[in-house]
Amino acid sequence: MKTNLFLTFILGIFVLVSLTSFSSSSTINGWEKLGQRLVNRTIDHDVIMVTKMEGTFSKLKIKVRRSGINMDKMVVHYGNGESQNIEIRENILKGGESRVIDLTGNKRVINRVEFWYDTKGGAMNDKALVELWGRH
Repeated sequence: MKTNLFLTFILGIFVLVSLTSFSSSSTINGWEKLGQRLVNRTIDHDVIMVTKMEGTFSKLKIKVRRSGINMDKMVVHYGNGESQNIEIRENILKGGESRVIDLTGNKRVINRVEFWYDTKGGAMNDKALVELWGRH
């Protein structure tokens, strides 16, 4: 009986460790994926929501998959109610990324980030996948 209880306990610990290893956010070389949007093939505006659970950040960058975009600007809305307007004015090709964007102040809690862009090239049904990455 004690052996079965012990084995069940060990199996439970193993399952718990396995599940926590597959977190929902990706981290690559110190960059954490904060969110993504599948964007339409028009001049458009989108929002990526970020929560306090993600932590504080000092830098951001944008990665683009599936189709290129022309990123005009973004507005970062901080946890304390302040906002930062950031001019991007950059064509980001499919598979590319923006420059590293330094946030004003020290490390900041981000509530949401708004993007203004238009998509480029490809078929009308090709939608770009815009990813927002942050560095602590």
